[in-house]
Amino acid sequence: MRLVPRGRGLRDPNLRDRLYELLEHDPLAYSVGSRFIQLVISVIVLDVVAMILASVPELDAQYGTLFSAIKIVSIVVFALEYAARLWTVAGHTPRKGSALSDRLGYAFSALGIIDLMAFLPAAIVLVMGRHATLAALGVLPFFKLIRYSPAMRSLLAAVHAERRALIGCVVILIGVVLTFASLLYAIERDVQPTKLGTIPEAMWWAIVTLGTVGYGDVVPVTALGKFVSVFAIISGFAMIALPVAIISTAFAEEVKRRDFVVTWGMLARVPLFSHLSAAEIADIMRLLRARTVEQGEILVRRGDPASSMYFITAGEVEITLPNQQVRLADGTFFGEIALLHKTKRSGTVTATRKTRLLVLDAQHFHALIERMPTLAAHVHNTAKARLEETGDLAATELAQAERERTDR
Repeated sequence: MRLVPRGRGLRDPNLRDRLYELLEHDPLAYSVGSRFIQLVISVIVLDVVAMILASVPELDAQYGTLFSAIKIVSIVVFALEYAARLWTVAGHTPRKGSALSDRLGYAFSALGIIDLMAFLPAAIVLVMGRHATLAALGVLPFFKLIRYSPAMRSLLAAVHAERRALIGCVVILIGVVLTFASLLYAIERDVQPTKLGTIPEAMWWAIVTLGTVGYGDVVPVTALGKFVSVFAIISGFAMIALPVAIISTAFAEEVKRRDFVVTWGMLARVPLFSHLSAAEIADIMRLLRARTVEQGEILVRRGDPASSMYFITAGEVEITLPNQQVRLADGTFFGEIALLHKTKRSGTVTATRKTRLLVLDAQHFHALIERMPTLAAHVHNTAKARLEETGDLAATELAQAERERTDR
C-alpha cells in the first residue's frame, strides 16, 4: 500500500516550488506566507528581547529557564527556516545552474550568511554552556529583519551602489586624519609628550576632533595647536556631511526605483494594459497612485460622486448592486461605468480581504482614453458588457444622469 503518491514527498518539485513561494514572496496579509513572515518576525523580536533581559542578573536568576527555552525554540525555528531556504532555492536563481550551485550561491550570499549566523553561533555556545556569551549573541537574529524590511534592503542597496564613493570618503578621511595628526604632533610633541608624543597618539586626537565628539582627554595647549584645531573641527563637519549626502541621495533614488518596479509589476497584472508598449505603460504609471484597503473596508458607497477608476492588482472586492452582488479579483477593474456616464456610484464596494489597488482619478481617466483610442475601446466594451450581463449600473440611475444632462 503506497501512502505517498509517486512524485510526491520531499522530491516533489511542485512542493519545493510552493515552499519557495511561501518563503521568498511578499504576499498579502490574508495569505499563509504573510502569517509565516509574522511568525518569524515574532520569534526574532522575542529572541532579542529575551537575550537583552537575560543580561540583567536579577531577571536572569528569576526567569533564566524561560530565557533559555526561548533561545532553544528560536534556534530550532531559524535552523528549520535556513534548511527550507537551502532546499527550495534550487532552480530559482537567475543563473539557471545546478541545484548544488544554486544552494551554494544562497549559502554564501549576504542573506544566507545572516540566516546562518542567526542560529549557528548560538547553538554552538548553547552546547558549550557559556551563558554570558549566549546573551551577547542575542543581537544576531535582529539582522534577519533585513529580509522582511524593504526600507533596510533599500538602504543596503543604496550603500552598495555608492560603495566606490564611500570608499573614496574613507580614503579622504584617512588623509585628513594623518594630516592633522602630523601637524599637531610636530607642534605639541615637546609640550605634551605623554599625549601627543607620537603620531599614533595624535591620530586619536584627530579622529575624536574630526568626529566632532571632543572627549577633552587630549587638547592642544599652544596657540598654534589651537589654531590648527579650528581647521580640524571645521573639516570634521565636511567629513560627516559628505557620506551622509551620498547615502541619502542614493537611498532616495533606490526608493524611487523600487516604487517604480513595484508599480510596474502591479500594472503587469492588469490584463487591460497587457497590450500596451513600455512607453505607454510608463506614461500611465505617472497617473496612477497605489492604495491598500483592509478587509471589510468600504472603498466606494452607493450614491457617491464618481471620482476614480480602480484596478485590482491583488485581493478581492465585493460590489453590492441594487439587485445582486458581484465579486472582482486580481487583474480586474471597476468604476469605469460611472466615470463614462458621469453619474453617481451604482453600488457599494467593500474589500473582502486585504486588497491592493491602483487608482486612476477621473480627470486623468478622461485624458487617458482621449490619448489612447485602443484603451478607450477596451474600457467602453467592458462597460457595455457589464451593463448587459451584470447590471453594474442601475438603469434608473442612467436615466437620472441623462435627465440631469438634458436639464443643463
